[in-house]
Amino acid sequence: MSDPRHVFLVDASGYIFRAFHALPPLTRGDGTPINAVLGFVNMILKLVEETDADRIAVVFDTARRTFRNDIYPDYKAHRPPPPEELVPQFDLVRAAVRALNLPAVEKEGFEADDLIATYARRAAAQGAEVTIVSSDKDLMQLVDARINMLDPIRNRRIGPDEVREKFGVDPDKVTDVQALAGDSSDNVPGVPGIGLKTAAQLIGEYGDLDNLLAHADEIKQPKRRQNLIENAELARISRDLVTLRDDVPVAVGLEDFTVRQPDRETLFAFLREQEFSSVLARLQSRAGDGGGPEPETPAATATAYALVQDENALADWIAR
Repeated sequence: MSDPRHVFLVDASGYIFRAFHALPPLTRGDGTPINAVLGFVNMILKLVEETDADRIAVVFDTARRTFRNDIYPDYKAHRPPPPEELVPQFDLVRAAVRALNLPAVEKEGFEADDLIATYARRAAAQGAEVTIVSSDKDLMQLVDARINMLDPIRNRRIGPDEVREKFGVDPDKVTDVQALAGDSSDNVPGVPGIGLKTAAQLIGEYGDLDNLLAHADEIKQPKRRQNLIENAELARISRDLVTLRDDVPVAVGLEDFTVRQPDRETLFAFLREQEFSSVLARLQSRAGDGGGPEPETPAATATAYALVQDENALADWIAR
């Protein structure tokens, strides 16, 4: 099989949570919540239709505990469990990916970001262009001449310039900045009193975290100097937490990501089961089936139903 030309790596969590929080409540006739599944299916269909990628994979997180919890037990420890209405939708999203005949990858003990880093670096080493479909700032450390990101909600490309705009440094220095500034959303401690702007300034002046910590006693501001000296080890731990693993031992190779058409009957059966009438009718029309009588519409609010009917309205709603 030939080397990959353009690889799309989709961060599933970003799609799922964005769709769940953006779309109004929506349930099947049996009461199963499906708003996140609907948003996910619409966005993935749009993505696949518009991309020129010859390799696509959807990358999932598994359990919350990963190797990072061995480094720092409080990593992400403060995060609440997912909303009750979202829990049954995780398996449905995985079923949607199977129905769409897209490869899905996940690995116990690692985050989706580590898998994305591993596959992105492998593909780039083979000369491929890589697009990471996500707006997650933690993935920006991977951006380089061959690897870029696509924010699917705003349809915005993220390259080196956008990373510098966000962090004040080149992509290869992002982890040093994050190690100093920390990240409250993931419980990455960082160094007290240092935010992104100050972190970027320090890394710009000293080159990298190790050199900064080696010369921390030269810092003129007394409190900043004290914080850096007293929290040097915490900064190094923070860097370990934010640095993505690009050497995850994976059983699925890039060749398994080759784009394949879904089996029409399998996909249509899944859409019928979820009662996604408008999506089914649209795909049947494109396939020349004439659509036939539509299945029952999901029980939903008027706003949700209007969004289901109009793909553009759905995208606009999610982008809010």
